Amino acid sequence: MPWKETRVMDQKIKMVSDWLSGEYNISELSRIYSVSRKTLYKWIGRYELDPDNGLQERLRIPIRMPRSTPADIVIHILKCKSRHKHWGARKILAWLECHQPEGNWPAASTTNEILKRHNLVHPRKKRHHTPPYTEPFLKSNRPNDVWSADYKGQFRIGTGELCYPLTLSDSFSRYLLGCWGLAHPAYLPTRSNFERAFQEYGLPVAIRTDNGAPFASVGIGGLSRLAVWFIRLGIYPERIEKSHPEQNGRHERMHRTLKAEAIGPPRKSLLEQQRAFDRFRISYNEDRPHEALNQKTPASFYRRSERNYPARLPDVDYPATYYPRFIMPNGCFKWHGTEIYLSQALAGEYIGFMPIETGIWKIYYSFYPLGLFDERIFKVNQG
Repeated sequence: MPWKETRVMDQKIKMVSDWLSGEYNISELSRIYSVSRKTLYKWIGRYELDPDNGLQERLRIPIRMPRSTPADIVIHILKCKSRHKHWGARKILAWLECHQPEGNWPAASTTNEILKRHNLVHPRKKRHHTPPYTEPFLKSNRPNDVWSADYKGQFRIGTGELCYPLTLSDSFSRYLLGCWGLAHPAYLPTRSNFERAFQEYGLPVAIRTDNGAPFASVGIGGLSRLAVWFIRLGIYPERIEKSHPEQNGRHERMHRTLKAEAIGPPRKSLLEQQRAFDRFRISYNEDRPHEALNQKTPASFYRRSERNYPARLPDVDYPATYYPRFIMPNGCFKWHGTEIYLSQALAGEYIGFMPIETGIWKIYYSFYPLGLFDERIFKVNQG
């Protein structure tokens, strides 16, 4: 029979009494009182050690915590945190060790637990990162093999507005194809200016950028809407590694000159700033000798691309051995009736599945590899 919550002490006394009577063994008492043999031994042992109080309930927390942080240390940590609300455990400890070196300060992990216990720290939101670009970079052996694009660091003009310089250059000749001062690095104005460059200079084989918006996203293959547009035009979107601007070093070097000659000091309005960018571009391309070009100008090396910007976006086609699937507005494709999310950037497009082995498919958008699909578990993996 289960013990009633209100008569636990009575049941313990009766159980010990039955044991002391010698009429029952442990197995019998276990069946009668519906408790384990281990519990019976525990209570009998406690009674034998202390007949008066051995059957009383005990606190589950230890009476003493010999390894707990002393109260005065905790107070110092909390005071330091109250003065420096944005400091974490490591900065607090560094400050305390510097100003009170005699203190027996705990480890950073213990300090962080103290702050958590007093609700003084909050877990960071999980950040999604752009997947790494794993394809080899195209070599730039002639004009229009590789163009480089970037948003040079924003700055405030005289009106207080932010100006985001969008720059585009040919990697082989160093020719500055465009420099536009935009109010925001959004998709539509970025695409509009790229379209102007494509109409004037034709199409490159590849465009190399960093991993920021609007060039890339955290979705499959790092594709953004802009990158999808590049692929539709037959342009390979390349992305440098995170924190490695030297992989776009020629373009970054141009930015130093741009900053010195066209941004310092900022102009009074976006219109005046754009005029400064236009003057700089002409001078950079046509007047300024370039050391890497044997002191010749970028204009003397650059030639327009033979690939013209099409009046209509070409359709995406796949070989007959591929299985095409349509990406719905929610970014999903259907596989055997199941919706599987891939990328919002590809909504409205067709992707192709190339069979690799039984149940494993390589996913492509046009010529661009996106990842692997395991139909056995309905899972898409990067790479």
